[in-house]
Amino acid sequence: MLKTYKILISGLVQGVGFRPHVYNLALKFSIVGTVSNNEKGVIIYASGLENSVNNFYTKLLQFPPPVSSIKESSISEIDLQNFDNFKIIPSNKNGHLNLPLTPDFAICEDCKKDIKNTNNYRYNYAFTTCVNCGPRYAITQTFPFERRNTTIHEFQMCTSCKNEYTNPNDRRFHSQTNTCSTCGITLKLINNEGNKIKISTIHLFKEIANLLAEGNIIAIKNTSGYLLCCNAENETVVNKLRAKKNRPNKPFAVLYPSLKLLQKELDLNLQQLKSLTSVVRPITIIPLQNYKGSLALNSVAPGLNQLGVMLPYTGILQLLANELDFPIVATSGNIHGSPIISKNEDAFEKLKNVANYFLQHNLKIEQPQDDSVVKFSVKFKQEVLFRRSRGLAPNYLNSTINSSEKILAMGADLKSSIAFYPNSYLYVSQFIGNLENYDVYNRFIETTTSFLTIFEQQPSVILVDKHPNYYSTQYGKELVQKAKCKLVEVQHHKAHFSAVLGEHNLFEEKVLGVIFDGTGFGDDTAIWGGEFFNYENNTIERINHLAYFDWLLGDKMAKEPRLSLLSLASEEMNDILETKFTSNELKTYQTLKKSNSLKTSSVGRLFDAVASLLNITDYNSYEGEAAILMENLVTNYKLNSCKSYLISIEKGISSEEIIQNIGIDFKNGNSKESIIINFLFTLANTIIEIAKTHQYFYIAFSGGVFQNTTLVDMLLELAPKEIKLYFHTNLSPNDENISFGQLMYYLNINN
Repeated sequence: MLKTYKILISGLVQGVGFRPHVYNLALKFSIVGTVSNNEKGVIIYASGLENSVNNFYTKLLQFPPPVSSIKESSISEIDLQNFDNFKIIPSNKNGHLNLPLTPDFAICEDCKKDIKNTNNYRYNYAFTTCVNCGPRYAITQTFPFERRNTTIHEFQMCTSCKNEYTNPNDRRFHSQTNTCSTCGITLKLINNEGNKIKISTIHLFKEIANLLAEGNIIAIKNTSGYLLCCNAENETVVNKLRAKKNRPNKPFAVLYPSLKLLQKELDLNLQQLKSLTSVVRPITIIPLQNYKGSLALNSVAPGLNQLGVMLPYTGILQLLANELDFPIVATSGNIHGSPIISKNEDAFEKLKNVANYFLQHNLKIEQPQDDSVVKFSVKFKQEVLFRRSRGLAPNYLNSTINSSEKILAMGADLKSSIAFYPNSYLYVSQFIGNLENYDVYNRFIETTTSFLTIFEQQPSVILVDKHPNYYSTQYGKELVQKAKCKLVEVQHHKAHFSAVLGEHNLFEEKVLGVIFDGTGFGDDTAIWGGEFFNYENNTIERINHLAYFDWLLGDKMAKEPRLSLLSLASEEMNDILETKFTSNELKTYQTLKKSNSLKTSSVGRLFDAVASLLNITDYNSYEGEAAILMENLVTNYKLNSCKSYLISIEKGISSEEIIQNIGIDFKNGNSKESIIINFLFTLANTIIEIAKTHQYFYIAFSGGVFQNTTLVDMLLELAPKEIKLYFHTNLSPNDENISFGQLMYYLNINN
């Protein structure tokens, strides 16, 4: 007896080939009916024998499309409906969006073969995609994920593409991003005077490869924004790019044309290999031990023993890679500190004095995104996310929230992001940047506006950082005035702690929170950054912190590690300070120190002080440079050989004592590496000792300091079996997680 069932599937089910998959599965089980997208996911009406429909439903849940993720599903019998066959029907929009937004997917192996096959009509077509790969979030304008709701809609499918689109046996069956060289996106190569280079499409990427080999810098418009590229083996051109981009020391990412060449030059472990070849295809930071290539390492990654590498993840990059026999620098298309550029006119205006040539195309990028960045610790292979962006944003699928309020969290100012809870899902934006930069601040406003537009919802609650001068806080307050909604301020480090509690769903436990970072406005108006919190019964309490020391000269302190050393140095260290300051500077700053009232507990500044004391650096040209250079000097460590620079923590965690004892070791000729290892051990040991003393069985970590993978490994090695450690896995430990943490704090914390 025939019956009809209504099946609802929610989760990451749009733009992932779900409807074509349902269609083909329905044919196998002799089911008739329809499948379509709606504002909540996918809706299926299935008529057939009861046993057939149940088997179809079970199979669908067990074997969904490879890049999909089902969150919820339901099946219910309804009145019998008559269908002649099974169809994919146009999607209806009957309400507000209530499903994840699909992230961008790296080019799949099948499409890579298509663009390399001279007999395939997509040969050399840079925007080749299918249901399993290609841009999604980057081109999203509204929902559901249908061609008409993306920037691809400007390109009408030709007969060949339509045939694929309507063929159930084709992997481009109902592929919303389907185009080809006949009907699709076009490329154009121009020089930095705006003149078009006349060259056939077939030879375009060969020409670009030749230009790179000759030492040119090329701005390439990818599907998520511009990249600045040059030959990574050519020291002269890499240094030229550094000078023109105003990026003196921060390492560049390197794009390898193939996994084969990458493995020939660098040793990869299994975790790194999986990361590099995943659908996210992030930049993955790899140690340089046993490096066997010809990269201009001192220019690509100055003074570092690690390298951020990636593999081609779009048709554009793959076609270029097919013509390359050397790795290239592939860094964000911007001037250092500005947001990634996505518009042709902006790129030419801002980068014409940087790039010799521009590879442009006419696909509009709606949501520009930087590449995501990950690193794995050496000993325990703990994954640490340095930047969450392309391929990961804007969904956060691991959170269970039950609130009727529409909540918008504005995040922090440095490494900013926003988080929005407008429906049954939580959305955390891509990395936006430092809001002190005017263009980044505008991008922040654009991203916020885009979220409100896509979801067609206005917040009833807006969450901001407690720092009154944060641009994110000020903009949040502006939105409150416009929307006439509730404003809640959340202390920075409590947001960090709430973020890691929320990520691991620890709100039912008693947890020690350890939050180490560079800066954050404290409840007592001091600059916090070395915090120990107790969480239990929906309450967070500060129970300890790094002993206060002087915060000098505002933001200048974060840029000059020598100032942190001056703040912590005893009088016996004046001879060291005299080598770092002029006599006038030293006199002025020491006078300032005596009258200073602003204090800090920042572990980030403690790292700076150690770096300056060890003559590693006195100036940071990019955020966290001193800490990165310190970790860079550590090749290996043996825990049983480590010592602590704190004799006892009963009277407090004294940064002055740490600096004093490091100074003695350095004066006695101990190596920088051994001192740094002991310094990291001091921090790790202090954390574990506090946990033992107060009988904690759960420790949760957040803050940018925990991007230090050596410190993470030490903690994992030091912790006794009865103490469980929790690090961020789906979010970065840095300030990118603040927006998510603000939201978790608001929903779960009572104080």
